[in-house]
Amino acid sequence: MKRFVAIVLTLLFFQGVPLYGQDIHFSQFDGAPLNISPAYTGVFEGEYRFSAIYRTQWQAVPVGYTTFNMNAEANLKPLFLKKDRLGLGLSFYSDKAGDARYGITQFYASGSYIHYPKASPDLLLSFGMNLGLNRVGFDLTKMTFDAQYDGVQLVPGAYNGEQFTQTRAGYFDMNLGAMMQYGFTETKKISFGFGLHHITTPEISYQGNDLSQLDFKYSNLISYASKVGYRTHLIAEALLSVQGKNLEVVPHLSLKYILNEDYDQAISGGLCYRNKDAIIMRMGYHYKLFHSGIAYDINVSKFTAATNRRGAFEIFINQTISSSKPYASRRRICPVFM
Repeated sequence: MKRFVAIVLTLLFFQGVPLYGQDIHFSQFDGAPLNISPAYTGVFEGEYRFSAIYRTQWQAVPVGYTTFNMNAEANLKPLFLKKDRLGLGLSFYSDKAGDARYGITQFYASGSYIHYPKASPDLLLSFGMNLGLNRVGFDLTKMTFDAQYDGVQLVPGAYNGEQFTQTRAGYFDMNLGAMMQYGFTETKKISFGFGLHHITTPEISYQGNDLSQLDFKYSNLISYASKVGYRTHLIAEALLSVQGKNLEVVPHLSLKYILNEDYDQAISGGLCYRNKDAIIMRMGYHYKLFHSGIAYDINVSKFTAATNRRGAFEIFINQTISSSKPYASRRRICPVFM
């Protein structure tokens, strides 16, 4: 395991050297794991999980950016599998950006095979794939062009000089991924997952040609959690995504404090940094099988002249449903004598 961790960290470092930053992902990784890799489908304790995450960005700019994601997952135990499990999921994704309200709507169906090697009961391996239908487009009526100016003022409705055969386009997409999780002890775990996105490099064009393709993307996330005090846990993560010539690197460090062990009630707080873009403040709350979090991005890029350092606000909720209830000891006023 030590050799595996060293290899992973080396790959993360050297992949990030020659590239530049971008801002295309959610700041809270645990709020939208299927956006990183389909291998996370069904990897949770319980039978069903429902999650939603909402992000609003750059509200100081005349037209803001909004992103919404919703997932439903199942962790299944078929009779023909002795120890392994299957994960199934459905995802909906919506994004609106800029003056032209450029938007994308996505529907994905995910599947994963979750394997527990017999030689190592603390090791989990998952392999996943998802297939999606995507629709992108923009509102031409929200845009203005030089041809619409008469030399003095804008003439609404005047011919804009542009020839778009369509303002909407659709494409099919396929993503693959794998992840592993290893528990050193009950309170110390490490996981690593990666996703290979846009395997088919789909074409997106509003002119009826094949000159524009969606770049292949590679994402990976390494996470480490460990108990460091009587009720305190440390959470360290690093997300790296590469698409074309663009790179996003987001290290994250948080502390989790247990309020009530019987009800698994806890709060957490920490910081992230998105390279050359934003400092991210995060807070979370956990109660039994309910998990939620909020984040705020403070913009530190060259775009601060427009944003006034206001970045993004993000919130997510996550609810797991489990038929098995964990044992919780009852508190007694008097001792029990045998």
